Amino acid sequence: MLQTIKNWTLPVALIIGIIAYPWVSRLMIFAPCIIFIMLFITFCRLSPRDIHIRPAHIRLLLIQLAGCWLIYGMTGLYHPIVAQGAFICVLAPTAISAAVITRMLGGNVAFLTSYLLVCNTGVAIAAPLFFPFMGLHAEMSFVEAFIYICKKIGPALLLPLLLAWIAQYYIPKVTKAIASFPSLSFYLWAIALTIVTGNTVKFLVEQENPNYKVEISLAIVALIICAGQFLLGRRIGKRYGDPVSCGQGLGQKNTILAIWMAQTYLNPISSVAPAAYVLWQNIINSWQLWKKRRNKTG
Repeated sequence: MLQTIKNWTLPVALIIGIIAYPWVSRLMIFAPCIIFIMLFITFCRLSPRDIHIRPAHIRLLLIQLAGCWLIYGMTGLYHPIVAQGAFICVLAPTAISAAVITRMLGGNVAFLTSYLLVCNTGVAIAAPLFFPFMGLHAEMSFVEAFIYICKKIGPALLLPLLLAWIAQYYIPKVTKAIASFPSLSFYLWAIALTIVTGNTVKFLVEQENPNYKVEISLAIVALIICAGQFLLGRRIGKRYGDPVSCGQGLGQKNTILAIWMAQTYLNPISSVAPAAYVLWQNIINSWQLWKKRRNKTG
């Protein structure tokens, strides 16, 4: 029964966000807080002793940081907003739920969990450096834009880690109790997904001059990037004997954070790309799980 509820939670969250967008979009102010709590709960389960940085981690992170600019340059030849959407789909850090899917697919959870730390730290440092180069916040100098974005993104990604590790040291019983409810992050993720979906729908519905060609292009580009990152991650993982973990690490994105960053720091229309990415990655994950079950029964 519980598994059935989990299977339907994310589709229901998307539907509620679409139908009830006039109301749930008003809750967008709480999205950063929910992301913060989700990361804190996840990092409560991650001890510093469990962190082992491997060459594959560095390689995956470099692919993200360099790949986002490569994709940005290629799609920028077509349309600047499409380029922004493509950029954020590559730059976005690995999803917290990737560890769960990795476990279900038989991958190395310890490897994936370590990459969660590497990736989130890397993106927290890189994003404030990258966004000013995209011509955003043109009214600010580079240094001003860097500090501004650091203040917004840094605490959302790094502060939960520091607080979780401090809590593990000083109040271990509390952190163990928090870590014993891993499903809490999942349901918080569903709530955040509802809110950012509603905010995206609200923007699309109320935009004065809709450009459906651009929005459809964003969804198509997101599909290509999503499939490409899963495939590339698995190919890299084969060299290290762990295609599942590398595939999920590179392909399964924290789309809640990606949509928030797109709506906050890029052209809001570009958030259509990470919003579509939610659908594509869930389809790919569902197919992978179905294939895994079929191979077991076969």
